[in-house]
Amino acid sequence: MSTLAAAIRNHFVAVPYIEAKASSYRSPTDILAQTIDLLLGAASGISVAIIVVTVFLGWGRAALAASPDPITDATSAAGPGAAAIPAAQPPLSATAKGTNGPGQIWNWHVQNTDIVQSDPGFHAKYSGPASLSSTGNVKETVSLDLFAGVRLWRGAEAHVDGLMWQGFGLSTTHGIESFPDGDAYKKGTKIPNFMFARLFLRQTIGLGGEQEAVPDDQLTLAGRQDISRLTFTIGRFTPLDVVDHNTYAQDSHTQFMSWALMANLAWDYGQDTIGYTTGIAVELNQPKWALRYICFSMPPYQNFQNVGSGDSGDDQYLTWPARGRYGEFFHSWAMASEFERRYRINAHPGAIRFLAFLNEGSMASYHAATALLLAKGPAANISAAQAYRYKYGFGLNWEQEVAKNAGMFSRLGWNDGQTQAMEFSDANWTASLGVSVKGDRWQRPGDTVGLAGIISGASRAQQKFLAAGGVGILAGDGALTYGCEKVVEAYYDFPIWKPAHVAVDYQFISNPAFNRDRGPVSVFEGRLHWEL
Repeated sequence: MSTLAAAIRNHFVAVPYIEAKASSYRSPTDILAQTIDLLLGAASGISVAIIVVTVFLGWGRAALAASPDPITDATSAAGPGAAAIPAAQPPLSATAKGTNGPGQIWNWHVQNTDIVQSDPGFHAKYSGPASLSSTGNVKETVSLDLFAGVRLWRGAEAHVDGLMWQGFGLSTTHGIESFPDGDAYKKGTKIPNFMFARLFLRQTIGLGGEQEAVPDDQLTLAGRQDISRLTFTIGRFTPLDVVDHNTYAQDSHTQFMSWALMANLAWDYGQDTIGYTTGIAVELNQPKWALRYICFSMPPYQNFQNVGSGDSGDDQYLTWPARGRYGEFFHSWAMASEFERRYRINAHPGAIRFLAFLNEGSMASYHAATALLLAKGPAANISAAQAYRYKYGFGLNWEQEVAKNAGMFSRLGWNDGQTQAMEFSDANWTASLGVSVKGDRWQRPGDTVGLAGIISGASRAQQKFLAAGGVGILAGDGALTYGCEKVVEAYYDFPIWKPAHVAVDYQFISNPAFNRDRGPVSVFEGRLHWEL
């Protein structure tokens, strides 16, 4: 029997039941009660969640009943930075870190992020239907997540993320491609909306050898896992949960806030208006490299002008107020593959990741849409230019620790630029470079300072489309004098209490939405973030 087959055969073994109670230091009753009350507004979504989890549990019980093999504790050395695993383990509490046995049975976490954005106004020769207002803006966004996870059987976890959001981006999230607020969803709202942003099952199959620790975190249960492993994820989540990770620039709640520094701006990844949809992911991890594949459904129409057009079919059941519909199953999808190579230079870790993606959806050809706009005017209906088409591209993601608690990072991205983007941004190519430094160097270990530069551009085909009066996801000034959009972002994040941080952020934006006739723009932001 092969190593892989043996690992799969021996994987589904019983997990002992452990009496589970939330530990005292993680039970602020008032916060939890308020959060649950907010999330219970989405009654239909909760019903679906209960049904899905029940199915997962039923599948797990069947797998357990069919697997008589006992748990065998590993005695090999652990992964990098972890201690060796003892052969026998003491009983575990529900919130204690585990080993190759059951590990943590369940957990819950909460996060809240409040961001205020403002720009004082700027010079603009003209404005269009999707322009950033030149007279100045002050906007705010609020997001609140309640995460819960439960271990179902050996290697299997179910996770749910109930999200409440409220607020708007500057000019209702228009006029800047590398938009300055990661929580400024295209579907802004005055009244809080609710959704099950994540509802997925993850199955991990160890392939033996050394192990590494898994933290108690928002989407993971504490324990240990084989470094060499296969991981399958299915359900509702975001592609950014699996690919395009970067230690220094990924989470707009705690790091840089710009869209181009939380993901590759040229990658039109599968998502709804908020960033989530149904998909699958397969990951093969080895000590020095990893290979990942994802495939997600796409909405049937473009994420256009904040009308909720980018909502997916899941949002009919998992979002309140309900919205959206499914695209044609075999013609509305987004897939990507990523290869990651990890290495060390003089004991400083680094990684490089190569991304390739391919999408299919109902997209307008820039060439055909521009012809319609030139013939009938900027207000012309360009739906005749739409058809099921493919879009492809590539990305590169690099990170390197250069000294203890200091690192550099970069992303490069390109897509074919012949069709309108569906969901993320209008950029056809992008490049970023930055540095992040922890405050240990000035006796402030909880602080972080970051500085990064971003440059993004549009293809010739898109330039002609925008110049003719076309409107994209974020761009649409009614005319265009083309120039690459250039952004510099600097932030300083510091703790005000153990679970709470405040950040101040400044972004200088030249040629917003690829237009030299507008700007430059200065954006000032403040962020309050806490999590438990």
